[in-house]
Parts: sequence; structure tokens; C-alpha cells
Amino acid sequence: MTARPLTDDERAIITGGNLGHLATLRADGSPHVTPVWVDVEGDLITFNTAEGRDKLRHVRRDPRVALSVAGRESDFRTVWISGRVVEVTTEGAWDHAHALARRYLGQERYTFGAPGEVRVIVRIRPEAVHSILM
Repeated sequence: MTARPLTDDERAIITGGNLGHLATLRADGSPHVTPVWVDVEGDLITFNTAEGRDKLRHVRRDPRVALSVAGRESDFRTVWISGRVVEVTTEGAWDHAHALARRYLGQERYTFGAPGEVRVIVRIRPEAVHSILM
């Protein structure tokens, strides 16, 4: 199942430097929520992480996720997405991390990586999209 396309307003919230909160499922089925920087590629939602992180281990085992993104200017401008991870790749992941650092921090490069860290892009296909756009 694929969700309806994102509206321009929903895309603006997701790509506007607003922090997302990603819910994944632990092996015992309990939820794990973590903040993430988010982006949109076509009809897919993306976030960037590093090998070894819990959220990455969770989505490799169970691709079901939920994400909420609220606008900084108003908590009532919120997008909720549930879907499935459809791709995990290292290709272009450092460039993606740098682009997100420009958006979220106003700096040219992502500088928080540990020596030898492997960055990863995770792509989510939305299955349901809901929003409040007040």
C-alpha cells in the first residue's frame, strides 16, 4: 500500500529544518523513538544515521516505522507518517549528512561523525500520511 502523495505544505514541514521523531520496533515489539533529521526524495522520506545505531538495527529486522514532524513555528503544523523502510544504503550518505547539516545547523559539513564512521541513508515509503496544517 502506498499513501497519497505529500502536499506542498507537508513537504515544506518535512524539508523545513524541523526535527522528526522516528518510531521503530525493538525485537521484543516495544517502541523505540528517536529524533532524526528528515528529508524528502520524490515520494520517499529519508533520514541519515550511522552503522551500529539502534534505529538502524531495528529497521533492518522490522521495516515498519512511524514518523512525526512538527513545524518550529507552530506545533499545530504537524505531519504524521507511517510506512516501511524500502532501502538502506551507504551510497551518497556522507553528502546527504552534509546537506542535512546545512539545513539544520547552517554549517557546510556534518562534523559529528566518529573516525571511521559509516553513514547510511534510510528511505521510507509512506503507507499513511496525516497532517494538521493550521
